[in-house]
Amino acid sequence: MADVFAFVDDLGPARVIHVHEPSAGLRAVLVVDNVARGPSIGGVRMATDVTLEECIRLARAMTLKNAAAGLPHGGGKVVLYGNPRTPEPDKELLIRALSCALRDERAYIFGPDMGTDETCMAWVKDEIDRAVGLPRALGGIPLDEIGATGWGISHVTEVALRFCDFDLEGARLVVQGFGAVGRHSVRYLARKGAVLVGAADSSSTIYDARGLDVETLIALKRQGAGVSDYPGGERLARDAVIDLDCDIWIPAARPDVVTGSNAHRLQTRLVVEGANIPLTQEAEVMLYQRGVVCVPDFIANAGGVICGAMEYRGASEAATFDAIEGQLRRNTEEVLETALREGKPPRVAAVELATRRVKTAMGLRRWSLY
Repeated sequence: MADVFAFVDDLGPARVIHVHEPSAGLRAVLVVDNVARGPSIGGVRMATDVTLEECIRLARAMTLKNAAAGLPHGGGKVVLYGNPRTPEPDKELLIRALSCALRDERAYIFGPDMGTDETCMAWVKDEIDRAVGLPRALGGIPLDEIGATGWGISHVTEVALRFCDFDLEGARLVVQGFGAVGRHSVRYLARKGAVLVGAADSSSTIYDARGLDVETLIALKRQGAGVSDYPGGERLARDAVIDLDCDIWIPAARPDVVTGSNAHRLQTRLVVEGANIPLTQEAEVMLYQRGVVCVPDFIANAGGVICGAMEYRGASEAATFDAIEGQLRRNTEEVLETALREGKPPRVAAVELATRRVKTAMGLRRWSLY
């Protein structure tokens, strides 16, 4: 088990809570990283192999993301140990038990993440009335349905291309992870002229240098099929997605898919991080040294949390899309301009920007972490 204190610094984490309810088969961890800017918002990630270390790192990413996005929220995260494909009645029991166990932790607002969705958030709201990413039937703005994160990534990509030597029209695109974030990112970018040549899900990769039909792939995923069921193209191993020659590479799945041991395999000119912490720091430095532009996760994929925060305050869907577009375009330009001007990797510039905002808020609080 990770040593919590190995991750403690001036920003947090404020608290780490282990949840165990044997009668429901519940085992989970909540990390509230920093709430100087307001109560933390962060998703509930459900998987069989989640870890405390992963939760701590993801909570910090949410602190930086919310600060960079200008939101009055801090960062938090829950990891729930379990199979996200658990039959719905059993999954509902787990989510409701988790909600009740954390009923009094008002420094944390539940949101959807990998393995959870709008229906899960409806169960949370029913139990404790403290969730975002709700179904439309409950007045929510279903971010996965409308593609809020992918909408933001499409605008981040457009701005990032000003710092590259190619245009979006005809650019070859590869996405690692064809879930809610990946497929919507691809959908929006294809409408602007990008050509999807490769896509991977949890089981395999599909590749066609001439281009894949985006709508066909999306339809297959909606039917519960995988990218390997695509009628055409070349079927490859799941991890072969790292080797595909392209102009834009979007990781939109699990953490640490690109590390110091495989970063040399990436054949791309721009990486836009759709997932949370998909590249290690070592990998980002290696790409920077090769001249690959890499937009950090908490800058690129903040569309989802902006959507959740605005939903929490009763904003409309149209206003939410406008806010995502404006904030992410400004942040991307500021981070990449600073990185270019000061000769540093984009993540360093992004962390400095977000940390300044968090520490300013901490300086105005009597108790800076609570």
